[in-house]
Amino acid sequence: MALPQPTTPFTTEDYLQWEAEQPGKHEFVRGETFAMGDASRRHVTISLNVAAALDDALEGSPFRAYMADMKVQAAADEAYFYPDVLVTCDPADHRAEQFMRAPSLIVEVLSPTTTAYDRGEKFAAYRRIASLKEFVLIDPDLRRIEYYRLTPARHSELQDIEAEQPLVLHDLGVSIPWQKVFRNAD
Repeated sequence: MALPQPTTPFTTEDYLQWEAEQPGKHEFVRGETFAMGDASRRHVTISLNVAAALDDALEGSPFRAYMADMKVQAAADEAYFYPDVLVTCDPADHRAEQFMRAPSLIVEVLSPTTTAYDRGEKFAAYRRIASLKEFVLIDPDLRRIEYYRLTPARHSELQDIEAEQPLVLHDLGVSIPWQKVFRNAD
């Protein structure tokens, strides 16, 4: 995550209005904005691979996959993030223009500058989204996939996806081959 922009603390409403007019993307956490850096080719490739696989697998269902440019509201209005991939079945989300509120799956592709934040504070904020059932972290450098399934008590159960094993998204009933996640990401 980038350093905070030198601005006075925003209210949520101020942020949403301001951010809609910016040429770049900015995340928002408790009144502070953070400029989003450019993603690497591998990051974009993996995000696209996962989003495309989800889009195909979810066709004909109420679930839809979104990626990169759609914000998610997390932590009860205290934070807005741009996950790499998200899935929602909420009809209000399917009509949303600025941000979504009810994702059931969030996928983050790690980068050297965001790994600690994605695993820590960002994941803690995501866990407060009542609709979230599954969370995936993908490390392009290590070619590692971590799958977290959230229990009703909001505890996270981790499953490391071994190389060559599929990423099984239990709540969505979707399986994505490991090779497909990392296709063209060499």
